[in-house]
Amino acid sequence: MNRRTALMMLPALAGLRAPAVLAQGRYPDRPIRLIIPFAAGGSNDIVGRVIAEGMGARLGQSFVVENRGGAGGVLGNEAVAQSPKDGYTLLLGGSGSFLISSLVQPKLSYDIIRDFAPVGFIGNAPNVITVNPKVEARGMGELRDLARRAKPPLSYASPGVGTTGHVLGALLALEFGAEMEHIPYRGTGPAITDVLAGRVQILTNAAAPLRPHIASGGLRALAVAAPRRLDFLPEVPTTVEQGFPKVLSSTWYGILGPAGMPEDRVAALHAALNATLADAAAKQRLAEEGVEIEASPSPADYARFIEADRTRWQEVVTRANIRAE
Repeated sequence: MNRRTALMMLPALAGLRAPAVLAQGRYPDRPIRLIIPFAAGGSNDIVGRVIAEGMGARLGQSFVVENRGGAGGVLGNEAVAQSPKDGYTLLLGGSGSFLISSLVQPKLSYDIIRDFAPVGFIGNAPNVITVNPKVEARGMGELRDLARRAKPPLSYASPGVGTTGHVLGALLALEFGAEMEHIPYRGTGPAITDVLAGRVQILTNAAAPLRPHIASGGLRALAVAAPRRLDFLPEVPTTVEQGFPKVLSSTWYGILGPAGMPEDRVAALHAALNATLADAAAKQRLAEEGVEIEASPSPADYARFIEADRTRWQEVVTRANIRAE
């Protein structure tokens, strides 16, 4: 059982069907806007559209997806925090774009606890620690030893400052007791390109974009940063198996709205979300993006998860002195 499951045991979803959701009354009586704080085409966009389609079908109202990328997710978050508190504007929140960005950005117009109403958790995509095949390490212990003696320091790529990949790389350096150089990029694609070329040694990321390069041998997967192995990478051991129980990281997703939404509307949205996550077709589409579904029993459970995860990553950000410029 991983730490998210311990916080949020999966509910019995079988009874959450469209009629139960539609019984909530007249809400919604017009389209609902879902803001995705990334450009179209990536994993966040795909996950958000799967959820929007499913929730719309269950609520009997269309969802309009709005991609609002920029500033590491801050622009999209800000738009939702400042929107009317009526349940018609929602956010696809994520570990990097929502939570970690709030820890590393020096000035924000919102507080992720005070200014948002959690609706529900979707799931998480555990991150995989990979290296260029020329790196002489085939496990976490060997990578630690190599990092400690490397001169110049080993380098790790990330999709940008304050992303999940950035803070996981910083966590590795802290746990290894070694200096490592962070090389930020503008997105996952350029980071992968330079690690494949050997210009950077290490890359941590959700499994989906790394999987074809692991299969081809362009990247060597050393560990899954999770308590259990991934179903589609069963041969890759976990960090826990290799003696690094604190090295846990995933790219997670959830739905939030602005604080102050009516409780009955939050409940209707939560029920529609969980019914979507129980749908076989939605499960399959999310699994293709490497997402392990972990529906929250209630919005309050998702709120507690956010607070716990923020506390954990705040320690890493503080110890590593990570700040977005």
